[in-house]
Amino acid sequence: MANILSAVSVPSSHVIVTDYPKLALFLLAVGSFSFARFAFKTLIVLFQTFIVSGKSLKKYGAGKGAWAVVTGASEGIGREFALQLAQKGFNVVVSARNASALTTLVSEIESKSTGDRKVQAKAVTMDFSKLDDTVQWSKLETELSGLDIGVLINNAGKSYQYPEDFHATKTQDMEDIVTINISSVVRLTKMLLPGMVERKRGLIVNMGSFSGISVASPMLSAYAGSKSFLSSFTGSLAEEVRGKGVDVECVNTYFVVSNMSKIRKASALIPTPKAFVRSVLSKVGLPCGALWTKRPGVVTPYWSHSLLDYVMNVIGWNMAFVRYTHGLHKSIRRRALRKLEREAKQQ
Repeated sequence: MANILSAVSVPSSHVIVTDYPKLALFLLAVGSFSFARFAFKTLIVLFQTFIVSGKSLKKYGAGKGAWAVVTGASEGIGREFALQLAQKGFNVVVSARNASALTTLVSEIESKSTGDRKVQAKAVTMDFSKLDDTVQWSKLETELSGLDIGVLINNAGKSYQYPEDFHATKTQDMEDIVTINISSVVRLTKMLLPGMVERKRGLIVNMGSFSGISVASPMLSAYAGSKSFLSSFTGSLAEEVRGKGVDVECVNTYFVVSNMSKIRKASALIPTPKAFVRSVLSKVGLPCGALWTKRPGVVTPYWSHSLLDYVMNVIGWNMAFVRYTHGLHKSIRRRALRKLEREAKQQ
């Protein structure tokens, strides 16, 4: 094979230009078009990420008596969504398992709203892993009935305590992940979407993750699969309600400082919940880093997440990212197990 290749004469660029001017012109045109296309796409992504603002929340009833519903609101991203939506003028329904945390949040929201910025807030305690608990779901439906709901933030979610191979993971954990991340989202969306369609106004935000949306994630297989479902569900639903005044988007999220991520220190790639939620609410309707990546309904609004998401899709080589992620999760698992061993010895 080497001898055959060495015998093949490959013309130099000088020869191509002088002896085959039409071919050279064609290659130049193709190269120029490809570069211009890439430059244009990149420019639009940067424009959306750093300059242009998304849709005004007034479109969904901010400051006009409309309500926002936020699940998983007792801490982290969900709590911040509730606070910032209240600041924007929405009345807020917050829901999670931790009743005392919700009570504190409701008090904080109402204490910060005065005068012409006065909003209402109420809490509904829910365990979204209990899909067959008809009492709590009936209570939630009753509490939401009759409200002018303009925004739904499907934030409640569950991940692994630490990365683990699927076959070694507890069955209950897998069932909870599927129930909370998929089934409860579908049920709550089905509960509230008809009213939004009737009013011709609404925003549904499903919280996604780079795990499952940007890259397959070994050792987080059920979690990644649930987020992949949300991406497809969102894209399909968004097209169904397009033109009916309802917007649906799946927010692609890298790490954020939170109890779920177990990260306590913010960095350029890892924002605080406050900074992250601010970016989501300011970029509604803009794909940012998810633009041109063939994932309808997916948005990646936080600036560093946006750039990372776009670059990963430009590079391609998906299996390289999958294997890197696998190695990272193995390392995280080892550290987590060592920590558990130390804690066990101290007891």
